[in-house]
Amino acid sequence: MTGPDPDVDRLGTGGAVAIGVAGGAVGGLLGGGSGVFFVPALDRFARVPRPVLHGTSTVANIAVCAIGAAVYALAGGAIDLRAGSGLIVGGIIGGFFGAGIISRIPERLLRILFIAVVLLTAAKLYSDAAGLDPLSGRAAISPALLASLWFVVPVTLVAGVVIGAWAAALGLGGGLLAVPALVLLFGADLHTAAGTSLLMFVPNSVVGGVMHLRKGTASPRLGRLLSIGAVPGAAVGALLALMLDSVVLGLVFGTFALAMGVREILQMTRARRTARKVVRDSG
Repeated sequence: MTGPDPDVDRLGTGGAVAIGVAGGAVGGLLGGGSGVFFVPALDRFARVPRPVLHGTSTVANIAVCAIGAAVYALAGGAIDLRAGSGLIVGGIIGGFFGAGIISRIPERLLRILFIAVVLLTAAKLYSDAAGLDPLSGRAAISPALLASLWFVVPVTLVAGVVIGAWAAALGLGGGLLAVPALVLLFGADLHTAAGTSLLMFVPNSVVGGVMHLRKGTASPRLGRLLSIGAVPGAAVGALLALMLDSVVLGLVFGTFALAMGVREILQMTRARRTARKVVRDSG
């Protein structure tokens, strides 16, 4: 029998499960990006310390990705194992060293790179939906290079390490980076990219979650409650993604990516204003 858990007590068991359901649905729909819901929701309602917030999100993402990938497999969703295998292996490596790698990169640079990726993704998906993109459905990398395993394997390994480290360290799921990488670089359709992303982040989330639990940067009980809710949520989200037309799913993903980009820009702007105010006040 365990004692009181302040991380859960502030939120309540029902509230934690409800957040798990909603985050699971987001992750299942968007290919594993559940953390973009878990992190701000926990920050708002649970008041979990920042390191524990990210670690707990990573733990909960295990259930999201496992259930989402299983639904994709059972419901006829496609997975790109050619690109996905390298991403999976790289994601496992990134999961082990995520915190260390991320800590060496300036936070501002990480934010700028993330903003660039999600805004580019939103622009491509919107242009695809409008029929304005001449490269619609085509990879940014030439077919000749994609046909060579000597090129695909190292590229996907490096991409997997970067995306896996980012996801495991920050607890943001990684779908918002993995899905665009598969769409933009390898020309995967959105459904295939989402299914491949979910599969990629099963081992990555397990590795990242274990590392966070060992370091004490995750709440076991809160992570368990989020996972309970994430199971039905991820199943519904994945089924909904498979039911949606690729154009509609592209608009949903593009809108979400645009919202995340705008949110990051606003946060950077607020942080800069706060820093300037501190400098003025101290001067």
